[in-house]
Amino acid sequence: MATRYETGNLGEQQTAEFLTRNGYEIVCRNYRVKGGEIDIIARKDDVLCFVEVKTRAKNALVSAEKAVNKNKRRLLVRAAQRFLSEYGEDVSGRFDVSAIEVEGNRIVSLKYYVSAFDASDYICQ
Repeated sequence: MATRYETGNLGEQQTAEFLTRNGYEIVCRNYRVKGGEIDIIARKDDVLCFVEVKTRAKNALVSAEKAVNKNKRRLLVRAAQRFLSEYGEDVSGRFDVSAIEVEGNRIVSLKYYVSAFDASDYICQ
């Protein structure tokens, strides 16, 4: 039985490989600031994608998609603002969600949601 950490890493690795296969450049993984973390930051063309990866067991009580709740979205937006100010990125950005379902140590599905939520509701001034 895999630990939560191992299961999370499996989902993040699978998402990073998915993004690379689909023409994204991985800019950063596990970007952490006080009060927030972004699992994967990737670039495709002129768009910077802030990707939240949620990995859940098959038939979990709370789906991966539902786990990216209002509070989690607010923390993601805050971390993305810090990243953009720290690195001076002047590109458009979006928030994507990768929902991974596992059974044991095996990934059974990956759903990738482009522009999963609108950040304008969470902008911190």
